[in-house]
Amino acid sequence: MPVVRPSEAVTHEMHGARFVSYAAARTGARELAAWRGEIPGGTKAPAHTVSHEEIFHLLEGELLVTLDGRTERVSPGDTVIVGPGTLFTVENPTDRTAVSWVTTSLGLQARLEDGTRLTPPWAC
Repeated sequence: MPVVRPSEAVTHEMHGARFVSYAAARTGARELAAWRGEIPGGTKAPAHTVSHEEIFHLLEGELLVTLDGRTERVSPGDTVIVGPGTLFTVENPTDRTAVSWVTTSLGLQARLEDGTRLTPPWAC
């Protein structure tokens, strides 16, 4: 039975946020990736599109999430479904860290508005 312990999770930092990867190819996942996101207060991620559906569940804090120009305030317990190709932005307008759990397909890629492609290591 594959069990990933917190001590085995890999932490990555990008655009002011921290991503703690649990389910990935390196931990035995074959189809899905899952990670905890930590978004400090005052952080705004750059707008980007994703190549695969992403399920974003907020555990703690409060965020402003924008999908294709429509902004929603997201609170603990809320889940955002981000479709492939959707322009996606996350902003933490508060002074405390927000914590999320994200699940997607392995191999997710993101494209920034300037065309830069990113392959987040926590999603592989």
